[in-house]
Amino acid sequence: MANFRTHLSVATVAGVLVGLGGQQISLWPAVEAVPIAVLIAFGGILPDIDSDNSHAVRLVFTLFAALAAVSGALLFQERLEPGMLLALCATLFLGVRYVLSAVFKHFSVHRGIWHSLLAALLGGFLVACASYQFFLQDAWMAWAHGLALALGVMVHLLLDECYSVDLVGIRVKRSFGTALKFFDYHQPLNSLLMLLVTSALIPWLPPWSALMQFVSQGLRYWS
Repeated sequence: MANFRTHLSVATVAGVLVGLGGQQISLWPAVEAVPIAVLIAFGGILPDIDSDNSHAVRLVFTLFAALAAVSGALLFQERLEPGMLLALCATLFLGVRYVLSAVFKHFSVHRGIWHSLLAALLGGFLVACASYQFFLQDAWMAWAHGLALALGVMVHLLLDECYSVDLVGIRVKRSFGTALKFFDYHQPLNSLLMLLVTSALIPWLPPWSALMQFVSQGLRYWS
């Protein structure tokens, strides 16, 4: 399988190309090219969150911890004294970075549910919801953000499958098919839980009409 550096490099290149390309065909303004590129790059390492000792899991949970601390500061800055607010943010950061990370490692299996199309869909939905509901982006850009994250995950899965084919020895490795799958066939309960979480996000998503318009305009430049 591809290593962390390869995943990050390929996803970053894909992010830059998509970010600049979308700007050129007026899918988003120039200022949005960077967030789109960053989301694709982040999606490119996200599936390896289930690898206990990878650079990806440390980076991802550090980012999640930072987001939790910032969110706590924004939500409680007018309700708590500075000392209490600082303690809350530190607790959130350490809790997500070390406690939640340890719990996640205990229950996750590498190349399990997070290496699947269902995980790409969940990630896309989460980002679209967050962009629309919490960061107050319009529906068009919220869907663009969600699709960018999902695209990054797809880049990761496709790269893993490419590395499962040994072109020198002309053989297919045992890992072939374990990345680009619809869901984790060996853990149906985990897959069902992820499907339920994904479905629960539907009421919070941006209007579907904006997604249809976004896809339609994007396809127009390919035809």
